[in-house]
Amino acid sequence: MENKKTIITYGTYDMLHVGHMNILKRAKELGDYLIVGVTDENYDRSRGKLNVIESTNKRVKAIEALDFVDKVIVEKHKKQKAEDMQKYDVDIFAIGDDWVGAFDYLNEYTHVEYLPRTEGISSTKLRKENFDIIKLGVVGLGRDTQAFIDESEYVSSIKVNRIYADDFLVVKQFTKDNDKIMYGHDNYEEFLDTAIQAVYIDTSLEKHYMLIKKALEAGKHVLCENPLAIDKDELKELLSIAKREKRVLLSALKTAFLPAFNQLLKELNKGIIGDVKEVRATRTSLYREKDYSDEFIAQGATNILSGATSLLVNKVLGKRKSITFFDQEESGYDISNLIVTTHKGGAVGVSTVATGIKSEGDAVISGTKGYIYIPSPWWLTKTFYVRFEDTHKSYTFNYELEGCGLRYMIAEFASLIQRGNRKSKMLTPKDIVGINRVLIDYADSKKEKEKEKES
Repeated sequence: MENKKTIITYGTYDMLHVGHMNILKRAKELGDYLIVGVTDENYDRSRGKLNVIESTNKRVKAIEALDFVDKVIVEKHKKQKAEDMQKYDVDIFAIGDDWVGAFDYLNEYTHVEYLPRTEGISSTKLRKENFDIIKLGVVGLGRDTQAFIDESEYVSSIKVNRIYADDFLVVKQFTKDNDKIMYGHDNYEEFLDTAIQAVYIDTSLEKHYMLIKKALEAGKHVLCENPLAIDKDELKELLSIAKREKRVLLSALKTAFLPAFNQLLKELNKGIIGDVKEVRATRTSLYREKDYSDEFIAQGATNILSGATSLLVNKVLGKRKSITFFDQEESGYDISNLIVTTHKGGAVGVSTVATGIKSEGDAVISGTKGYIYIPSPWWLTKTFYVRFEDTHKSYTFNYELEGCGLRYMIAEFASLIQRGNRKSKMLTPKDIVGINRVLIDYADSKKEKEKEKES
């Protein structure tokens, strides 16, 4: 068509409804060719939209099915609108009038038109009408318990209202001081017998296996601090029970769910720095200076901190071929550990974790064309730098990180439950096994050392 007028619009289009349809039809009436940008769920979460029910793929297919829509694209980052307007030679950018003034800056690229929205209907309203709130109980009073309760307030699809701990007086005091928690329990079976659909477990790691097992067998979805188990057979059993009961079993490694971290993985999958040959990541924390208990610190640096570094190495390099530990022990537990793994194609992973030594908490991913640098604290990824031999080609990715990062993990957990999915693409059962195996192998290596001493 000669002199066709191209219109572009963007939206999440969660649970496609008449309000969406009306505004899309109004946009099409402005011209001849309608392009619709559907926001990627990772981008949605990066801008604070944590309660989207449907996957990106499902929302894209719903828009593609509309006969008056000519092209569907996926919006992945903040600057994409301006890029798309130039790429597709757009004549008009149309958007709902609840955004009046917000996109005036795009008049530099095209004409911005604000369209009237349909009153009385929204995706938020539909979610409330069609999906029950997930009731969740907290197990234990660990280092992240209060932060988890506070961050869950930002995920409207989940409600935390119960807590369990085996010390009645501690539970009583916690519920008295916390107006968000209505009920306290010191009996685990009674706690599991309530109307909760899911649990978050934040206890010492030796309790994880039995607490997870009982929760899964009671039909509850489980989000548990890493590691799920430090015994190979126990981990295998837990994953098997979750599969049998059709329940979500997820490690609470919040780094895996951060928008910037997931964007980093997408860039690597594009081959942005060529073939990755080395991943180096450091995670240290002097817990004694933070007044953490001796019992907590005695779990050892590897058990406490290697989850994050193992996540990065596992996600980037995949299954390992070999693993070697260079640990330093004091008082019967490791205060630091240098963990070296080898992978396909000769790639190497180098993880440094420590509770008795302080170091810079950054990460470097090295490839045949360039490298990615993630500044400290890399496990709370907000920014990463893509750098090349020619420094003029280097560039930076910046993402918002709301709160302490837990809300993105909670949102993914709630989303899996609501969508009826057991497995997260951000942290698959295969990922969980790879990460937990580091701890299992380390425990085995310590046993071998003990045997050698005795002999």
